[in-house]
Amino acid sequence: MATFGTLSDRLTETFRNLRKKGQLTPADVDGTVREIRRALLDADVALPVVKEFTAAVRERALGDEVNRALNPAQQVVQIVNDELIGILGGQQRRLQFAKNPPTVIMLAGLQGSGKTTFAGKLAKMLEKDGHTPLLVACDLQRPNAVNQLQVVAERAGATIYAPEPGNGVGDPVKVARDGVAYATRQQHDIVIIDTAGRLGVDTELMKQAADIRTATQPDEVLFVIDAMIGQDAVNTAKAFQDGVDFTGVVLSKLDGDARGGAALSVASVTGRPIIFASTGEGLDDVEPFHPDRMASRILDLGDILTLIEQAQQAFDEAEAMKVAEKLATETFTLEDFLEQMQQMKKMGSMKKMLGMLPGMGNMKQQLEDFDEREIDRTEAIIRSMTLAERRNPKILNGSRRLRIARGSGMTVTDVNQLVQRFDQAAKMMKTVARGGVPNIPGMGPVGGKPGASSKRGKQQKAKGSRSGNPAKRAAENAGIAASTAPTGSGFGLGGQNAPSEADLAELQKMLGRG
Repeated sequence: MATFGTLSDRLTETFRNLRKKGQLTPADVDGTVREIRRALLDADVALPVVKEFTAAVRERALGDEVNRALNPAQQVVQIVNDELIGILGGQQRRLQFAKNPPTVIMLAGLQGSGKTTFAGKLAKMLEKDGHTPLLVACDLQRPNAVNQLQVVAERAGATIYAPEPGNGVGDPVKVARDGVAYATRQQHDIVIIDTAGRLGVDTELMKQAADIRTATQPDEVLFVIDAMIGQDAVNTAKAFQDGVDFTGVVLSKLDGDARGGAALSVASVTGRPIIFASTGEGLDDVEPFHPDRMASRILDLGDILTLIEQAQQAFDEAEAMKVAEKLATETFTLEDFLEQMQQMKKMGSMKKMLGMLPGMGNMKQQLEDFDEREIDRTEAIIRSMTLAERRNPKILNGSRRLRIARGSGMTVTDVNQLVQRFDQAAKMMKTVARGGVPNIPGMGPVGGKPGASSKRGKQQKAKGSRSGNPAKRAAENAGIAASTAPTGSGFGLGGQNAPSEADLAELQKMLGRG
């Protein structure tokens, strides 16, 4: 997550230096703890939390568990991971539902913290789990707050109770009380109350929030806090805890660029668990907070479990079995490829998913350069094909490829590269489906002799095409360039090695005749 990016970089660099040492001395441990302390303070983690954290790490790092370890540096990383999980709350805490519906969930926080957007996200998430949430508009002070919640509710497909226009008109306590009664009558099993915020903590804000809490007796009071507001996060959390009290925390805007370490302090300082993490503007950009998984992300150890869960939600098991059978029987087509891409898009941002893989902190530039629109371009090309062309790419002659390029707004080269990459990918997947070892273009067989593929690539490049037909020669040269190109782009578009301008011009001219 971007918010903890700087902290993650500092910590992983510290551990990288530590791993170079076969045995750790007390001086090594002290130096490591000192670097961790600096990284946490630079990330705005509260000083008391930093002191407690580093003291615990130092004590354990100097203990027998590290001295007796076969890999002391790795053991220290494990200790830091354990202690990070501790300050993030330890165990995951789920929402507590009422024994007798409706369950009342009250949202509190400062203006601009993301309460209204989170209300829609929570409603959508709960609806997916089979609940029937009702959004209650109790922010009657902020201009157009009621209208905003109505828009969010519509996008989330949720019901809203908004009897007052807001903009300073209406009694929020009465609306909250009436909203719970309405939910009971209409058999909504969950009520989400969106309360007013202020630019800063004040007596009026606290009194109104406390009155709403007294009137509705909520099962959960969630404190929504902007992960980017720095040290004020801790002070604001304490003020709300004293004035209203809350049962759980929601970290919003975790996709921002701020240091965000103060958010790490909230659970430790208040003793209240973080229940949700909001990671973007989209209504699906929210996830249950797992302290262990967040610690792994911060330490660049990856978050495979969340990735698997997202895949399980997006991919249909029966569909996956069908694809596996197609791979085994060599009938995997561009049509199947299109369906798989659409399934992947349901999982959300590719950058975000790739960022959950272990060690991706070392590939930040590559992740940053990854163009999500490549998927849309690839989809546009495949959608511009007829059903027969998708099922049998071998019939794609020059005129067909030119038509597809024009229909998708791409070039013939893009179409050629996609077909070539698809052929290579299909062969690799079939090999894997049969239990074989894939031959990766530009690398050769996995586990094969180093350098063999590069020699083969050089021979190909030097040789080139000798065809007397200009169109055929250009196409063959394009194929050679594509097969030796690094696979840097998303789905084979925009490879780095490309045929010459002359070849492309000749090919375009010849294809135009076809």
